[in-house]
Amino acid sequence: MSATAAWQAVAARLFPQGHQIVENDHFLCGTASVDAATVAVIGTTGHTPIGVEIALAQAQAVLDTVRSHPGRAILILVDTQGQRLRHRDEMLGINSYMAHLGKCIEFARLQGHRIIALVYDQALSGGFITSGLMADACYALPQATIRVMGLPAMARITKVPEERLIELAGHSPVFAPGPENYLKMGGIEAIWEGDLAVQLAQALAQADPLDRRSATGHLRGGRLLAQPVIDAVLAAGRPDGAGNADAAHDAAAPA
Repeated sequence: MSATAAWQAVAARLFPQGHQIVENDHFLCGTASVDAATVAVIGTTGHTPIGVEIALAQAQAVLDTVRSHPGRAILILVDTQGQRLRHRDEMLGINSYMAHLGKCIEFARLQGHRIIALVYDQALSGGFITSGLMADACYALPQATIRVMGLPAMARITKVPEERLIELAGHSPVFAPGPENYLKMGGIEAIWEGDLAVQLAQALAQADPLDRRSATGHLRGGRLLAQPVIDAVLAAGRPDGAGNADAAHDAAAPA
């Protein structure tokens, strides 16, 4: 299936009431109907890497929505192989462009926009971190490929033998790719199967700007240290000390 056919097939399942999404050089932008409401749709297709141009295009689409349609929900469709690894992009400061995209998404959230992301194909590295993982909640389809870094690349960077990383991936979701492991870690809220339109409507209705991923990952057994460390830091910064750790954990835990 071609990249165009892939995102269009997903869009047809998400938006049976219709959509006006346009693809321009692997950048997706437009609107769609969800339960008689209009949502903004922003994303990528074709496993495209996120370079300076697409990062700016996504950021502009977010800001245009905030400016022209206050409160309109935003859906981010994710299919990317990560940031574009080119000398030109590095010299232009691709990190700052991607940070700008992340800050625009956060700005939209602070202005009252509900933001949902769906990994419908591939989500890798910084291209995923500054888009899908910036949403109020990120979801995935069962066939999605998700990883921050492949094990061979991780071995080169960390100097840990790849065989050891493969062994660790066998029992630790932190090292293992796939939506199931990101579900355990709390990075993915749920894996969608069946009626995507119903699940999207439910996700938008339940969207919460409070970041609960560390607490969720702790409860699911995928990230056992992140939330306790957060609790300890919060407790250490309060005048009544460790007694606040339980309260901080309760505030961050899912309802």
